[in-house]
Amino acid sequence: MNNTVLEASIPSPSINSFHVGGLTIHFYALCILVGIFLCLKLTAYRWKSWGQDPERIWDIALWSFPFGIVGARAYHVLITDPASYFGAGVDPLNVFKIWEGGIGIMGAISLGSLGAWIACRRYGISFALFADAVAPGILLAQACGRWGNWFNQELFGKPTTLPWGLEISSHSPNFPHQYPAGTLFHPTFLYESLWNLCGVMLLLYLGRKSVLVLGQTFWLYVLYYGVGRIIIEIFWRIDTPHYVLGLRVHVWTAGLLIVLGLCGLIIAKMRARQRALINAVQGA
Repeated sequence: MNNTVLEASIPSPSINSFHVGGLTIHFYALCILVGIFLCLKLTAYRWKSWGQDPERIWDIALWSFPFGIVGARAYHVLITDPASYFGAGVDPLNVFKIWEGGIGIMGAISLGSLGAWIACRRYGISFALFADAVAPGILLAQACGRWGNWFNQELFGKPTTLPWGLEISSHSPNFPHQYPAGTLFHPTFLYESLWNLCGVMLLLYLGRKSVLVLGQTFWLYVLYYGVGRIIIEIFWRIDTPHYVLGLRVHVWTAGLLIVLGLCGLIIAKMRARQRALINAVQGA
């Protein structure tokens, strides 16, 4: 690291993996696995507190995670960086080399939700109830997973002189060489991680206050994550993903999450009022 880096800064790790025999263990993968574990534990706790069988959470996970992995890879390949996989002279088999990196959380949630829906249908569980239970855990998993970007020295933001600026090695392939060595960058991994942790606390608090009806916890998660992501994408991120109509593709997808979240909240409220009306008529 260049010695001009300010002392008041966030250092980046000098390694991003280690070896166990002939196996390479990436810290990014460990961050994701820790996030998944914490998500399942929190969801199982909430599910049990609602009088449900917590073992079902693990059954649903066996369906949702394979779908989520496919969705995460597909989002990266088709939305984030299609030119790296379908351009001239590129080996199309690189699409399947997920160990080389390249996943997208939005794709993971989308197809992972499909897998969870199939599992809920199979086990006779309300998908809306499960979605509400898992929503805080998803944000917790995302908060953990973002630290993998720190280990990889990737997906950081614009240059900054703030005391929490992030050091990026000038030897890293991710270092933007239009800037001098020693430049500090906004630690967007930290911003998003903290945003997600605040979201976990918000969803849990509103759940305890019983102010959300069936389905609204999940849709509030979708809205909340979309708002945080679009702010980070517009104001800080400088990596070069695919652009659509002059905007980063993630801005469009985050905007779509906001719209879906708002619509979902409204529809869930309308359905709750409809159920209340039906119950009132039947009880009369």
